[in-house]
This record gives sequence, structure tokens and C-alpha cells, in this order.
Amino acid sequence: MKAAMSSLPADKVPLMCQLSIGHMLMQLEVSPVEFWFDQDKFTEGLIYLRETYDFDGILISLHGHDPEWRSRVRKITSGNVTEVVEWENGDKTIFPFDELPYYVFKEKRDLIDLNTFNPDLLPRTLNYIPVSQNLHFHISPVNKFGSIEYIVERYGDHYSIHGEITSPFDYYLDITGHQDGLIGLMYAPSVSKIILAHFTEKIKDLAAEMCKTGIDAMKISSPYAGSGFISADMYREFVLPYEKIIAEAVKMEGVPVYTHTCGSINDRLELMFESGINGIECLDPPPIGNVELSDALKRVGQKGFIKGNIDSVSLLLNGSYEKIVTDVNEMLNTARGFPGFILSTACSIAPAVKRENIRLLREIVDNSFKS
Repeated sequence: MKAAMSSLPADKVPLMCQLSIGHMLMQLEVSPVEFWFDQDKFTEGLIYLRETYDFDGILISLHGHDPEWRSRVRKITSGNVTEVVEWENGDKTIFPFDELPYYVFKEKRDLIDLNTFNPDLLPRTLNYIPVSQNLHFHISPVNKFGSIEYIVERYGDHYSIHGEITSPFDYYLDITGHQDGLIGLMYAPSVSKIILAHFTEKIKDLAAEMCKTGIDAMKISSPYAGSGFISADMYREFVLPYEKIIAEAVKMEGVPVYTHTCGSINDRLELMFESGINGIECLDPPPIGNVELSDALKRVGQKGFIKGNIDSVSLLLNGSYEKIVTDVNEMLNTARGFPGFILSTACSIAPAVKRENIRLLREIVDNSFKS
């Protein structure tokens, strides 16, 4: 993994896929509530699935687990397909057994109004991860990096351990609301940039602090930066400058950094590398995206490492054994001559993908190496 992330020749192609929360829940058969909030349950799940699939690394997507989270719970209700946490303030978090949780507010959440913007309403500290719309994973100030430190201590000498921070663009959309935030890029660009700059400084400090845990790489999660949401011109104006600041801060700590953007990014591959990152992740192929691996390698294969681009749905979920073997071998053959290639699913492994289909990836990589 270290060789690949430095675009240096390696003995074989590394294998490291990102696991969706839904897939982890279906494979581990644990309480979704406990897996989400309990650090021990979460880290042991990551470790178990790395061993199960024989990946060359572990991505730690959540950090800052609160040791006292139960003290804020009014009650937990378990059903056949969901668990529900009701918090002391009346809000609820709904936990499906095969998907991300979602948050339900007792009262409407206050968002930043770009038309009456007051900078004093911006958070002074970065104490949450905006996992998805309205879903915050709160970062405990007394246990900021507990999950990362635990896994680094146990497995840092054996596997590539990756931390994760979230793009300023995600925080911007979270605090303004997705629809109003996207419209605001056109009608309130100066205010949008104030908010983006504010979060950039907070994220930069968090990322630099995380680098000191001993991680081998840092992922910038930037799922809303594809062409399905914003144009390449808007990407250059509202995403690139801010992620560049974070990438530079991480690299100053001696840690490689890569950007994760899913969906259609074919029109901005070169732009993404202008941020100074060491690599890019996803490169979703058609039909879930629009990136062809051969084209991407020709265009940016010399700029940094590429992590992708197996279609988790069309291939791993719905494809036959023969189709998986054929298509993955074709990817490996396409990537020959490009030392910075890491075999991975384009985005997260879909929840219902069979365990044996993922284990097959290691077999394919090892057989390819032998040949």
C-alpha cells in the first residue's frame, strides 16, 4: 500500500475496499445502535471484516466515540427491521439493520439562512462529522481519536490504516440545507465562500491532529463534489481551493492524502489533482458513474495513485462468478504498468453483496500475481 500510494513498484496490486455501514451490519449481525455508538463494537467489526476479506488496509470512517453516549438516551426500541433511539431532547435516530441511520428532529432544525447570514451562528468548534443529511456523528472532546489509536496500536505495523475527514463542501451543505446551499453557490457566492473558509480552517486543524495518531493515509470524503451536483467550473471555485488547503496541511504532516468523490467525475479528474492530493478514489464506471479506468490511467495515472473502480452493484452484487473474475482481471491487466493502482470497489461495498464475492477479489489478485 505504501508503495502504491507513492506510485512506486510493488510486489502485487494492493486490495482495499471501503465497507458501507449497511454491509457491515449485515455481515456482523450486531445491534446497529451499539455498532454505531460503541467504540469497541465498531473497531472490532472493522478488524473482523478486514481479516474476513484479507484487505491490505482498514479505513476508519468514524472517530470520536462518546464513552457516555448512553447517558443521553431516553430509551431504545428494537423491532424486526430497525432499532430506534429516543434522545432526552425528544429527537430520534432510526437505525435500519442494513443501512445508514437517519435522524428525526422533534422540532425543525435551525439552518444557516444565506439571505440573512450571521457569521456568529457558525460553530466555533468542529465537534461533529456530517455523515449524511441531518445525520451528525458527534466527536467526543475526551476521546477524539480513540477508534483510530486503538487500531493503529494493534495493526499499524501490519496493514495500511487510513483516517477520514470530511470536505468543507459537505459541512457547508449540511449547515445550509442541500437545496438552499446549492442554489446559494449561484446567488450568494460570497457568503458561501465565508462559510467554506470557516469550516476549512476547522477541518485543517482536525486533520493535522489526526495525522499524529500514526495513520498511513488520510481520506477526504467529498461525495457531493461530482457532476451530479455541481459543474466543473463550480468545483474549481467552491471545492478545489478549500480541499487544497486541507491536502497541504496533511502532507505537511508527512501523510499521503486522497479524495473520495463518487458518481460522475470524468470531467474533473485533472482538477481533482490540482488540489495537491496524492490520489483519488471511486472512479465509478458506467452506469453508476462515467469513468473508464483505461482513460483515467492515461490522463492522471502519472499524477498520483488511483483507488477503484469495481462496480459494487452491477458486478459484485448482481454479477456471476465468471463475470466478476473476467472483469476484475481486465481491470488488473488495464492497470499493469501503473504502479499507483489500488484495487477497490468504486464506492462502498453495497449492503447485500455476498461475502464470497468479496473474498473472491483476493483470490483474483493473488492468481494474477502468480501468472
